[in-house]
Amino acid sequence: MIARRRFLAVPALLLAAPSCAQGPAARPATAATAPGLRIGPSGLAQGGMALGQVKPGTRVALDGRPVHVAPDGRFAIGFPRDAAPTARLTATALTATTPGGGTEDRDLAIARREWDVQRINGLPGAMVSPNAQQLARINAERLRTAATRKVDSDLPFFAEPFIRPAQGRISGVFGSQRILNGEARAPHLALDIAAPTGTPVAAMGGGRILLADNLYFTGNTIILDHGHGITSLYAHLSAMDVAEGEMVRQGQRIGAIGATGRVTGPHLHLGLNWLATALDPAPVLPEA
Repeated sequence: MIARRRFLAVPALLLAAPSCAQGPAARPATAATAPGLRIGPSGLAQGGMALGQVKPGTRVALDGRPVHVAPDGRFAIGFPRDAAPTARLTATALTATTPGGGTEDRDLAIARREWDVQRINGLPGAMVSPNAQQLARINAERLRTAATRKVDSDLPFFAEPFIRPAQGRISGVFGSQRILNGEARAPHLALDIAAPTGTPVAAMGGGRILLADNLYFTGNTIILDHGHGITSLYAHLSAMDVAEGEMVRQGQRIGAIGATGRVTGPHLHLGLNWLATALDPAPVLPEA
């Protein structure tokens, strides 16, 4: 888990991602406070999610890539597990900070993290080394999942503090190097919460169901759009209580913990994304 850190006051255009683990989230900035906002170190880290606010009408880009900005000036960005030590946030027409409505460039220092190594044995061979037919299914499902990572809707729920979707023991953390049946595999890009089959799973935030289906590796899987490229994923479920396209509220039951897909026991595999970038859910959740 990430160690607790204090918020640092710096002249930046970002707010910390909502995080109960690090104390109350910074309040969204107003026009009066826009020249110097607070930033939480957890957001500017490998696997981190950060929220920002600019004056309404301002355009934002991260490393030259346009970022979706809400009418009130709020936006979200995220950094991958292996993000470089610095990233650049470029915001144009920042009238709150740039005289004459010019362009302001900022370098963002991305904190490095140490990753665990997790060894998992006893998995069925087909779940570690699928055959050709299984690979065809897996690739088709990857394309379908990737399509949900392109959704950049206007839903406002991305900026609200998230809740813990299920109670249980943390059995796997984001970023850990996975050794499956003795073979090195891709890093684990989610948070695992172990609990008995049937334990309720709730939506960590409000949004729209983008996917609710049984997938090869993740079993019964739900992907929920919170807006502005922020999505959450709930996998290995024993039950799915929602349908694709359905709007759900924060805290609403959407399924139950199970052991479907590639697992050794019942748990919730909880993912968080900013578009195609996988993020660590732990810092944005309240403590158990």
